[in-house]
Amino acid sequence: MESITITRLGVQLVVAIVCAGVAKSLIPRRVPGHIVGLVLIGLFGVWVGEWLIGYLGQMYNLRSFSFLYWDIQQVKVIPAIVGSTLVMYLLRLVLQWGRYER
Repeated sequence: MESITITRLGVQLVVAIVCAGVAKSLIPRRVPGHIVGLVLIGLFGVWVGEWLIGYLGQMYNLRSFSFLYWDIQQVKVIPAIVGSTLVMYLLRLVLQWGRYER
């Protein structure tokens, strides 16, 4: 398990904000909490994306796809965007199921 440093957490926060913005543009939906909600979705998306690429990398040997491992201060960008979009989509499904209005 990797250690969390202040620098890595700061980079994760910046990447999370950018990824949440990309996810919001891909899946337009009002998010509860506005900016704070987007940051939380982004942070969760970063962690989900890193876990997902690690899991799929072990299962299917994805080392040949080097663009998946492009990182900034050990935060993988493409998996973070995919993870944030996945989290945004799941949130959309839950809120739609709960009849949360736009």
